Amino acid sequence: MLRCDLHVHTNFSRDGESSVEDILERAERNGLDAIAIVDHDTVEGSLYALKKRSNVLVIPGIEVSTRQGHLLVLGITEVIPAGMDFFETVRVAREKGGLLILPHPYHQWRHGVAIKLKTAIDAVDAVESFNSRYIVGSANKKAGRKAKFFGKPCVAGSDAHNARFVGYGVTLIDAEKNVSSILSAIRQAKTEPTGKMTPLRSYTRQSLKNTKRKIIRRVHKR
Repeated sequence: MLRCDLHVHTNFSRDGESSVEDILERAERNGLDAIAIVDHDTVEGSLYALKKRSNVLVIPGIEVSTRQGHLLVLGITEVIPAGMDFFETVRVAREKGGLLILPHPYHQWRHGVAIKLKTAIDAVDAVESFNSRYIVGSANKKAGRKAKFFGKPCVAGSDAHNARFVGYGVTLIDAEKNVSSILSAIRQAKTEPTGKMTPLRSYTRQSLKNTKRKIIRRVHKR
């Protein structure tokens, strides 16, 4: 079984804090076999990571900001435009051959698509039933229940925005150590989500920092 963190951000994300090098070093130190680098609305972090030498396999991807919330797309190296309708984004992602995961689907303050679209889970390949940055654990449980209802595989991700938290969400995957095998195994539900929660103090600090950044960006646009 491979130990994979399927939701990791680098400083190529607008709110990421750690370099690709630090992310890969921490992933290796924590005994991970693979990580998916899914920066917000960019694949530059993935492309850069693919050039680095590491014992940790890099799964390229992106976290797309759809009109209704966020969508993880794994296995692609092309940007999918932000701001489209969720189902249009799904269509484009499938045309590019991506594997679709619904992240933090029931988190009200973190762009959870399923809060607005009841059929969103049915449109993806897998559901993130454990996200280490949930403040309320019941939201993870609800994601798991809904995934089961729709017959979707469950996965876990740290949603790490700092290298310290890489590996806080781990998906055990019965696959060979290559991208194609891992994505195929996810589709076949050969997965087991595990993990531990990001400390509330760290999550709150990051959230406040991101809020401040957004306010400054809005002021500069005026």
